[in-house]
Amino acid sequence: MNAMKRALPWLILCLGILQPLSGPLSPVFGIGTPIGDATASLDAPEQPLPAFFSIWGLIFLAYAGFGLAGILRPTAWYPRIGWPMLAAGTANIVWMLSAQLIVSQQLNFVLLAPILIAAWLAAARLQTLRGQERGATFWLGGAASGLLSGWISVATAISVPLTIRTFTGLAPTDFPWPMFWTTFATAGLAAYVFSTRISRSLWFFAALGWGFFGVVLNNWLRTEMHLIAIMAAIGTATIVLLRVTRPAKRFTSAP
Repeated sequence: MNAMKRALPWLILCLGILQPLSGPLSPVFGIGTPIGDATASLDAPEQPLPAFFSIWGLIFLAYAGFGLAGILRPTAWYPRIGWPMLAAGTANIVWMLSAQLIVSQQLNFVLLAPILIAAWLAAARLQTLRGQERGATFWLGGAASGLLSGWISVATAISVPLTIRTFTGLAPTDFPWPMFWTTFATAGLAAYVFSTRISRSLWFFAALGWGFFGVVLNNWLRTEMHLIAIMAAIGTATIVLLRVTRPAKRFTSAP
């Protein structure tokens, strides 16, 4: 067990390197379908502009930094956060490989669940340490778990309409308002649950706000559904306000 604890930060650091390498597997080696190709040309109102997916770079950097911090500055609490973060990174690699090699929207949607659960669990456990711990390891753990939790919540929300379309045969611009509201209802629910039951992490809301600001710009600049863009801006501001108005109600200990 002690050997596994010592190996944990090294494994997280390795996954922090492997995750960005797994993403471009298709374009680099010509295997399968590049991630994002299925939605890159869609005029779907729930999608962010492609440039906003660059947040993955920051997530991977924070994730690898958390692994490195665990090596250089080990702490007694590190395994409580590290194990779910390791699970989230592993699940993320599985999701990226599936998205490129299998290209099934239904499967991709299901595979988001273990990433979200593991990232939220890490954020919840870190929340119980607030006020007790500080330093680079704690800060990087908060950034990695919070950003990943927020962005995977965005990915889940925007994947709901995509999955609905695979079962119904609807085009990307069919029923734009119901698809838009489905996305925002999912994101709003995630934000509410996270802010009231999981964590006060600003990183979560930074990632969530970034994703839906991309939805605002996508509809203003690309789809030209300007009314949806305005409503997306209002909805994003409302969701972010949850961070201010709904402080987390967490236990003194986490599982």
